[in-house]
Amino acid sequence: MTAARSPKVITRHRGGHIHAYVVDSAAFGPLEPAAVYRPLAGDEVVESAVRPDLERVVYTTLHRVVCLTRTGDLVWASDFEPHSDVRHGHRPGCTLSADGGTVWVYRPDAMARRGGADQWVVYDADTGAVLARHGLETVGHGAEHLVHPVDGSIYLDVGEGQDGSVVLRGRTGDGGEPEFMTYPWDDRIVIDLAPDGEQFMTVDHGQGDVAFHRHPTGETLLTLPVEAFGYDPEDTFVEWSGGYLTPETAIVTLGGETQDGDEWFRHHLIDVRTGRHGGEIGIEVVNPYELRPLGDGTWLTHGTGDHPVRWSRDLLPPSGPDRV
Repeated sequence: MTAARSPKVITRHRGGHIHAYVVDSAAFGPLEPAAVYRPLAGDEVVESAVRPDLERVVYTTLHRVVCLTRTGDLVWASDFEPHSDVRHGHRPGCTLSADGGTVWVYRPDAMARRGGADQWVVYDADTGAVLARHGLETVGHGAEHLVHPVDGSIYLDVGEGQDGSVVLRGRTGDGGEPEFMTYPWDDRIVIDLAPDGEQFMTVDHGQGDVAFHRHPTGETLLTLPVEAFGYDPEDTFVEWSGGYLTPETAIVTLGGETQDGDEWFRHHLIDVRTGRHGGEIGIEVVNPYELRPLGDGTWLTHGTGDHPVRWSRDLLPPSGPDRV
């Protein structure tokens, strides 16, 4: 597939507003917001997503999903019924489909004590009409949506705390109706989807290994335990972070504690075709979850005021700790 794709749009929440950043091929260094959206009065935003043309924003609160225009006009809103007074332990999440035509919302209804199981709901992005409502056998605190870069299907990783993680995939079927499937795991967390769409990366819930799977079947192509990176699994673990630097190369993050109790983490490069270790790459971040690889050889970190900063290896300081 060689058709041009829309640039990535990511959001950050600052000062009660939703900031949208467009990541295109020319944008490096600190990024400036391309659009800023003001949520409706009284809304505390949990998660948000913005259409590639920046003309629509959708967001979830603890109680509903909302769609606004760029100028702040309400397009539609849908309450999560019945109302929940639970304020902690559940985070409804949302994403937009690649074409901006549908909104996918994860509802952690069990933790919200709405009297039912969790749901994954698909809305028409223009009208707010419910196109599908998929009941889940999960008791999740929150979930991560990932949009496949080629076929537009949606991955959902539901975090159930100490009970593990459930991975699902949704897509629009040939008849136009959303279809859903669940992968046969409860112990793997999806970290990233490969930019060429061929595979995806997971980390063991117990943090003992990283694996790479064929899309969409989930067939395991490569598994690397902690020992493969030269560390002792008794005091080192794989972080639930990292991702694809390019279609062929992934960043895997290892972490642990020193004898003095100080936490440490290091980023390693892996050839996802062969499993060959490419050494460490020195990326300056405060914590391992700050790093966001973009799949095109670049990555994002946090900057001043939480504005994202886009990096490539060419921008690393010459005297920096890049050991590749």
